[in-house]
Amino acid sequence: MTDEFRGNGGAADGSALSVDVLADLHAGALSESEAAELWPRVDADPEARAVIEALEAAQADLGSLRDEPVEPMPADVAARIDAAIADEQRTREQQAAGTNVVSLDRARSRRKKQGIAAGFVAVAAAVVAAVAIVVPNLGGGDETPGVAQPAPSEQSEQAGDGDAGAPSDGSGPLALSKDNGELASAAMNSIAGVRDYGPLETKSRLDACVQAAGADPSKDPAGVRPVTIDGQEAVLALYTTGKTAQFRMVAVSPDCTSAPVLDRVVGAGG
Repeated sequence: MTDEFRGNGGAADGSALSVDVLADLHAGALSESEAAELWPRVDADPEARAVIEALEAAQADLGSLRDEPVEPMPADVAARIDAAIADEQRTREQQAAGTNVVSLDRARSRRKKQGIAAGFVAVAAAVVAAVAIVVPNLGGGDETPGVAQPAPSEQSEQAGDGDAGAPSDGSGPLALSKDNGELASAAMNSIAGVRDYGPLETKSRLDACVQAAGADPSKDPAGVRPVTIDGQEAVLALYTTGKTAQFRMVAVSPDCTSAPVLDRVVGAGG
């Protein structure tokens, strides 16, 4: 990303936290002891907190792209590229007879791989741009610090059974234990932005189950995914708490019993 420093990190000596450190902290790449030391500093520093919020918003936006259709390359553009590759191949064959010239099929395969790589580069650039937009005017004077806008929530389902056949990411149950560090990492990296209702199939059935377990069904989850928790099957709903990098995780059994498999707040201060 960048080694630019933001704010004073909430430390008494004024030492700043770099964007790289904040990104590692958000991604769960630091040890539990390091994370426990840094989260209070982030919460005490508006600039560092804004970077974390920008990363969360970007992560949610990227998660929503899973179900977006991928547009194919226009036929006329593909034809021109193939023609240019063929011309180049003929030229090389004429100038270097007997040398190892790349075949047309191999060149086409390379072109496809380069196109995919370019797409990943564009997505990474968008994440960096999102952070840059949030933090430039932070800190200083009476200016109100910029705050990242939350990712657009999933569109409300139609009345009745309109939520049947809710989208799934097709990855299957996620195996978890009740360890707080593992749950916090899964919340940010594997569940946020996912909409997979598993055996419950629809959002309306999930809402009924979390209500029976004592959660508020009117609040839209930040992510839903089938899981196993210490070997027990469940569907886990992830809710924001209003605090930076903190989530409430409510896991209900597929038969929708009233007792939740898990109901825990994880993340910063959880």
